[in-house]
Amino acid sequence: MSDLDGKVVLVTGGSRGIGAACVRALAAAGASVVLHYGHNRAAAEAVAAGLPTDACLLVEGDLESASAPAAIWGDAVAWRGHVDVLVNNAGIFEAAGIDADPDAWRRAWQRTLTVNLVAPADLCREALGHFRTRGGGIIVNIASRAAFRGDTPDHMHYAASKGGLVALTRSIARGFAADNVLAYGVAPGFVRTDMAEDFVRVHGEPAVTDDIPLGEMATPDDVANIVAFLASGKARHATGTTIDINGASYVR
Repeated sequence: MSDLDGKVVLVTGGSRGIGAACVRALAAAGASVVLHYGHNRAAAEAVAAGLPTDACLLVEGDLESASAPAAIWGDAVAWRGHVDVLVNNAGIFEAAGIDADPDAWRRAWQRTLTVNLVAPADLCREALGHFRTRGGGIIVNIASRAAFRGDTPDHMHYAASKGGLVALTRSIARGFAADNVLAYGVAPGFVRTDMAEDFVRVHGEPAVTDDIPLGEMATPDDVANIVAFLASGKARHATGTTIDINGASYVR
């Protein structure tokens, strides 16, 4: 259902987990994919090695840096002369409870909001300027179930960042529809990634699956398939919506 021949897609955090699955799914649908990664070039190269020749460009960038989003976007556009779809996937998930040292609490909040919300917003700004010159484009922001139902006390900042990302997506959809810009959110619950496995090691898998009516965590491919479909432009009138991928663990 997803024909992306001739399309250029930028995926942030594309070297592992959901991002890597998105890169593979988008390339399989025919897209040229710009794979952004933070520091682990070897992991990025491993993902790219499984793709058709010249189907992927690797771009490094630390999203904690204020200058990174514009530089990443510039490199992405320079590759093929344009970008058609932006997938904001990169994110961090670190604990910071109210009993933490106040400085550590503030640093965790600042890092999380910077990487999970401000950097995606900066990339959206770059994309919107570009899309308006090209007659449109598509933005897919990877949020979280936590945006709607909250998270644990140690991860309130994560939930806040993802709630902001959902609001950003809705604002873009409403504000730039006349420019033929489509914006979607995707809100996974627990997905079998390294981040989720860390949680499972600490708390045990039943702590995760007992809360999911389907009885299992989603896979990165479950998310990637939705992203590839949204990138196709075939869900035009769904712009502004957020698609839940959580095995009915949180139904809105």
